[in-house]
Amino acid sequence: MAQRTYGGATGEERRARRRAALTDAALELFAEGGWERVTVRAVCGRARLNDRYFHESFADRDTLLLAARDGIAEEGLRVLLGAIATTAPDPGSRIRAVVESVIDFFVADPRRGNLVFASHEALRGRRQDMLRMLARIVADQAAELLGAHAAPEPDRELGAFTLVSGTMEVFSSWLRGEVDVTREHLADFLVAMIHTTGDLATALRRERR
Repeated sequence: MAQRTYGGATGEERRARRRAALTDAALELFAEGGWERVTVRAVCGRARLNDRYFHESFADRDTLLLAARDGIAEEGLRVLLGAIATTAPDPGSRIRAVVESVIDFFVADPRRGNLVFASHEALRGRRQDMLRMLARIVADQAAELLGAHAAPEPDRELGAFTLVSGTMEVFSSWLRGEVDVTREHLADFLVAMIHTTGDLATALRRERR
């Protein structure tokens, strides 16, 4: 049976639009004042929607913010994987492409970083999941690009996790304006740091002799 439409949109399409409006309102409010600023009333007011539409998609404020954060993280992951997929298996070009694409993704909408890198307790589990997932991607890329020159397990995993967690802290501080360097300087630094970490196997052999 065909879905009934109203104003040219199906019920599912209208629900999706309302959900997107509420998510966007939450992002704006979070950027303006953090977790406490995002209330059901404030979100509905900013989105110009009745609160019954809020509860149509979200159980509460935390559910909304987690959904908004997950949406940004998924979009960012697609950008990262896209950069990997469209570059040659060469460490120089691939590392540069990944770093540039991720920086551009967050610079394009500063609200994204405000939420994705937030340290609020309700997001802590998501943050750890993201760290582990990104570390796995980095470790796999090291194995693919460096081959026999890559560090063995578990050192490759440890190196990837250290690199990802440190990079995340530096990058989130830069987005908050706490690190006073240009975008180009930051990109060059991160690329150089990743290249340096790629020589982990040599350093470990030296230390273990």
